[in-house]
Amino acid sequence: YDERTCIIVIEIDLEQEIILVGIVVDSVSEVLNIRTKDIEEPPAFGTKSDTGYVLGLAKIDSLVKILLNIDKILSSDELEMFKNTS
Repeated sequence: YDERTCIIVIEIDLEQEIILVGIVVDSVSEVLNIRTKDIEEPPAFGTKSDTGYVLGLAKIDSLVKILLNIDKILSSDELEMFKNTS
C-alpha cells in the first residue's frame, strides 16, 4: 500500500439482498457522476475479445469513459464468499 491506494465501495446484488463491499485498488484517477442517458452499449471489439466485463461507454463532454461491470469483474468464488458472510 502507498499514498495512492484506495478503497472503492460497491453495491453487490446477491439474491435480492444488497451488500456493500470495499475493494482495494492501486489508485483512482477520478470520480464522476454519470447520468444513465450518457451511457451507451459497448461496441463489438471482435469475436476474440471478451467484453462481458464492459458495462458500457459514457460520453462526458468530449471524452469517452469505459464503464466496468463489477459483477463480471469479480469471480464466482468471490461472489460466493459474499453470500456466505451476509
